[in-house]
Amino acid sequence: MESILIKTAQLLLSLSILVVLHEAGHFMFARLFKTRVEKFYLFFNPWFSLFKMKKGETEYGIGWLPLGGYVKISGMIDESMDKEAMKLPPQPWEFRAKPAWQRLLIMVGGVLMNFIFAMVIYIGVLYAWGEQYLPTENVKYGVVVNETGKQLGFETGDKILTVDNQYIEQFSKIVPTIVLDGAKTVQVERDGQKVDVQITGEDLALLLKSKGIWEERFPYDIQIGRLAKDFPAQQAGLEVGDVLGNVDGRSFDYYDQFTSYLESKKDQEIAIDITRDGQHMTKTLTVNEEGKLGFNPAFNNAEDMFEFKTIKYGFLESIPAGIDRGVQTTGNYLKQFKLFFKKETKAYESLGGFATIGSIFSSSWDWAHFWNMTAFISIILAIMNLLPIPALDGGHVMFLFGEMITGRKPGEKFLEYAQIAGMVLLLALVLYANANDIIKMINGTF
Repeated sequence: MESILIKTAQLLLSLSILVVLHEAGHFMFARLFKTRVEKFYLFFNPWFSLFKMKKGETEYGIGWLPLGGYVKISGMIDESMDKEAMKLPPQPWEFRAKPAWQRLLIMVGGVLMNFIFAMVIYIGVLYAWGEQYLPTENVKYGVVVNETGKQLGFETGDKILTVDNQYIEQFSKIVPTIVLDGAKTVQVERDGQKVDVQITGEDLALLLKSKGIWEERFPYDIQIGRLAKDFPAQQAGLEVGDVLGNVDGRSFDYYDQFTSYLESKKDQEIAIDITRDGQHMTKTLTVNEEGKLGFNPAFNNAEDMFEFKTIKYGFLESIPAGIDRGVQTTGNYLKQFKLFFKKETKAYESLGGFATIGSIFSSSWDWAHFWNMTAFISIILAIMNLLPIPALDGGHVMFLFGEMITGRKPGEKFLEYAQIAGMVLLLALVLYANANDIIKMINGTF
């Protein structure tokens, strides 16, 4: 429960920051061109507001419905659907009275702010924390493959070499590269031999729906790191720091062999050898119905098992590096977005709502991870807002481009109907995405 609350708090803080900055982008361009802004709200406020204050011509406030935010610009067909005001003659301070190029900049102001803010975050993160990653070549014990990975043709113990014969420096980027670049083959070392694992369109669909297909393989060199209350390990008297040895007289080379053995002994008694303060002893305990003992392992000499690479950046170095990361992230998300239009990937099935977004945050408060995720979401919001759907910034931009090309403004009645249609479509997408989350929770695949 605590981890859920922490993730929820991070999600709300991240979205609040991004919504305010997005709407500030619209606000600043509107004020630059002397366009009246009637309201500036974080979250929506149907019927009532949690907080509001009037300063100058603008009402600032916080709504109670945390689904975004808005600025109400005079003389503009938006989510407020203020039809009465639109019946009056245009006034000099209204959006509709401004030249098309000014209206265009007002509409793209939010998106520009999101992109710029993402770059600033990446610059700050690289300067403050640098970059740390596990090189692929340092995953020297291979990988432990889950059921999805097995379906794709990988095996536990495989050492990942290349993707389409291209070496991927960062181990964590191998799976995203396979998905985003539509890889055809993955080269692995298996039992001393180089093997090609073929990747099909159906495999990409599986990857999109999975939370992962493998993790690093660890040797069986572990001790008790943390005990779960009222689980077999605690009940049998195991203590934090106990070094684990043979189980039922069996020795293991790798930790996954140990966990697999526990899976085969559900609801059965086992004898496990431990070393505590230099003393050897054997503990008898019963594996629970889930095949667990109830402890988190601490790997001995973990720093020697996997050597991470750390890159530090000076302030001036962090600027181009942060911009480059922002550009790469944007490009990768556009690649991912294109997958929604490929029939074989069935990417639409992986579309998630608020629970999916919240799940990308850490279960403990980690500021480096928080800011990285906030930058990523900022880019997502920018791209999604550029979609040519009425009610989104991209819909308004589409109509403005049409006006600039043809020299004719769309009729206000047409814009009203388009706005309604766009809002209905967006509501349907939100409901669909969150329904997917609920289905995943019910099926136990979230």
